Amino acid sequence: MSERAARFLSIIGAGSWGTALAIVLAPRFERVRLWARETDLVERMFATRVNDVFLPGLALPLNIEPTADLGYALQGAGIVIGAMPSRFTRPLYRQMLAYLSPPMRLVSATKGLEQGTLLRMSEVARAVIGEKFEPRVCVLSGPTFAREVASGEPTAVVVASQDQELAISIQREFSGPTFRLYVNDDPVGVELGAALKNVIAIGAGICDGLGLGSNTLAALITRGLAEITRLATALGGQSKTLSGLAGLGDLVLTCNGSLSRNRTVGLELAKGRNLADIVGSMTMIAEGVETTAAACDLARRRHISMPITEQMDAILGGRISPRDAIRELMERELKAE
Repeated sequence: MSERAARFLSIIGAGSWGTALAIVLAPRFERVRLWARETDLVERMFATRVNDVFLPGLALPLNIEPTADLGYALQGAGIVIGAMPSRFTRPLYRQMLAYLSPPMRLVSATKGLEQGTLLRMSEVARAVIGEKFEPRVCVLSGPTFAREVASGEPTAVVVASQDQELAISIQREFSGPTFRLYVNDDPVGVELGAALKNVIAIGAGICDGLGLGSNTLAALITRGLAEITRLATALGGQSKTLSGLAGLGDLVLTCNGSLSRNRTVGLELAKGRNLADIVGSMTMIAEGVETTAAACDLARRRHISMPITEQMDAILGGRISPRDAIRELMERELKAE
């Protein structure tokens, strides 16, 4: 791969996270092509230098080139970031396949599990691209609110891959004054921590919406981390990963932060609003809504106890009220920690 190609970054997905990554990484690359499906959004980003739908008020540096042409977005890229919502990951990688080549380094920055297959996002990428060649894939995750990243607030994340040479190369190219990357060799733990913390964050919003206090939230976060760790380690992840940025760090942020979409879903559910109405009124996707059912399926397949996740699934499915779910959690059989 040429040095010139290495300095060209392609980001697939111009939601809040993809746009934030484009902004924070723009000083590190000669060119950044930011792909969006919506041609009208691309035209406005060109004209105003702002993503007025997903990240309003924050300017796009001049070396960011918005495009709705997927082939053009990928042509000649040295590094490709997948920042699309999880539900669109497989179909988008299929569309991308014709333009991908072995020298490209792929960074999966999507948090979630695929419905039906229960695959992690990097596994989806490998499954699709593997039909053509064996891709070099790493995972980017950690405690991040897109607006804060794009605003230049100091942020620490993890880049995970069993290919340490790949992870270190991304660490070096992405790290900057406000964006620090740590290398990790456990993509399983990183991706499951990233996906499952959204489920617990829905519960955090419910607790807040019901007027419950700090005691309840602390218990929820702690016991939520315990069940995330149980599932992640059963699937090959490392427990130490879940105590780091991609586990506890992301969980604390998403459960406490006012910018958390999943926490917002929980708040609205506690008010008695219908889930379809809540989701329909949101500009951006709350990944935890779809991840909850997938997490329950994974837990059942591995015979892992995940009581908080199960109650969140029951609430989202309309089978129990938020207040009754809290009561059932508290009245479970007593046991040692």
